[in-house]
Amino acid sequence: MNAIFSEIFSAISQYQYWLTLFVGVFCGLILGATPGISATMSIALLVPFTFGMDIVQSITLLIGIYFATIYGGSIPAILFKTPGTPASSALIFDGYSMTQSGKAGKALSIAAVSMLIGALIGATLLIFAAPYISLIALKFGPAELFAMASFGIIVIVSVSDTSLIKGLLSALAGLLISCIGMDPISGYPRFIFGCTSLMEGVPFIPVLIGLFAISGALMSKTTATNFSNVKVKFCELPPKKDVKKTLPTIIKSGFLGTFIGSAPGAGCDIASFVSYGIAKYGASKDDKFGKGEIKGIAAVESAKSACTSGALIPLLSLGIPGDAVTAILVGAFILHGIQPGPLLFENHAPLTGVIFTTVVLAHIFVFAVAMLTVKWSILVLKVDERFIKATVLILAMVGSFALRNNMIDVYIAFIFGIVGILMQKGQFPVAPFLLALILGQMAEVNFRRALMLSDGSISFILNTPIALGILLVAITFFILGMIKRLRKTKNNNLTV
Repeated sequence: MNAIFSEIFSAISQYQYWLTLFVGVFCGLILGATPGISATMSIALLVPFTFGMDIVQSITLLIGIYFATIYGGSIPAILFKTPGTPASSALIFDGYSMTQSGKAGKALSIAAVSMLIGALIGATLLIFAAPYISLIALKFGPAELFAMASFGIIVIVSVSDTSLIKGLLSALAGLLISCIGMDPISGYPRFIFGCTSLMEGVPFIPVLIGLFAISGALMSKTTATNFSNVKVKFCELPPKKDVKKTLPTIIKSGFLGTFIGSAPGAGCDIASFVSYGIAKYGASKDDKFGKGEIKGIAAVESAKSACTSGALIPLLSLGIPGDAVTAILVGAFILHGIQPGPLLFENHAPLTGVIFTTVVLAHIFVFAVAMLTVKWSILVLKVDERFIKATVLILAMVGSFALRNNMIDVYIAFIFGIVGILMQKGQFPVAPFLLALILGQMAEVNFRRALMLSDGSISFILNTPIALGILLVAITFFILGMIKRLRKTKNNNLTV
């Protein structure tokens, strides 16, 4: 045991280790803050640079990029209502509202603190509970994944600010659009109207960019605040009362994000939306979700940061990637002659210890850099809004095109920019639409697979206790949400 700790200390005491970690975090923050570049794309772009490195440097660089990219997407989401990554989409509802009220520094600092605490929760569970969580994750088959996808959509619909009908219509629209492309089972093209670029479906990132970035840039009437007199501090830590207020939400979201991340096929975007929906569901009368509530920021940031550690649990314990990013990490391991899985802990114990240490240190690095750059991030808000909108529009087009080097994606972004404006005018909630679009294919594929495994019988739901339990919880959330909505409407009528 002493020899293992000695090897771990020797590896992390090298200056190359710290330099690699810093470069990974720095590059990840920049890539994450650039609209259109996801964590998966960031890792894929930089994997070739690791070919000449040893395994420790390679994994350190990629983990630093992964964690920093997931947080980096929060910066433009809070400041400009333009999520840098899909996982940060849920931040715009409260983060941008705080920016509009002149509290951008507070929003960024709450996000950074929530990220750190949630990440440490995820890292702790990764280190001490990975084998047990992996055993639960292994039981997730098609029925359970279908139930999880349904749970996410139902929770978001039930907590929509507008009418329940509009929330359901928004979710239904997202599900219909997710059906565009090749049938995931038979491979038959659906609703592509002769456009081969849609064979893989409507890409999510151009839709995301259109709904938020382009719609905001095209809106003729601005609702932004004049930030010329905003006071900027070098490193603005959140007040103790705000940390105390958000701590229960951060802890709950951290555990939830880790669990969702450990389920193969799930990801940070699902974790962030589900955590936001649950936090909003349990809100008190004083909470103002959607209008600058710090609990909303805390829930999203904690969940998606913990989810990154959760995604490593099936990777390291079972050799099964938890999401698209960890699938690339599997390739990085194999390139260096190491197969992730149960034998990793036994045959490469020092490397496993270095990975665990890097998970913790990477998040601490991200937190430190995030806090030190709050000032410079907010200074961007002092630029004339016309230049900001023009820059956002250019970045939106570049980000959409860079996804597949296809102009169709730019057209898709502009189409959904118009859709975003119409949804704002009609007061249709965006969250159900986005989550349904993300989870639509996951729900369809796993529902049909479960039907095939049960010979076409819907009874597969009753025969799988985990799936049945998840669906019952989802239905309970929906019913309680309706009761809460009816009580609110009744109280408003009595007040009038």
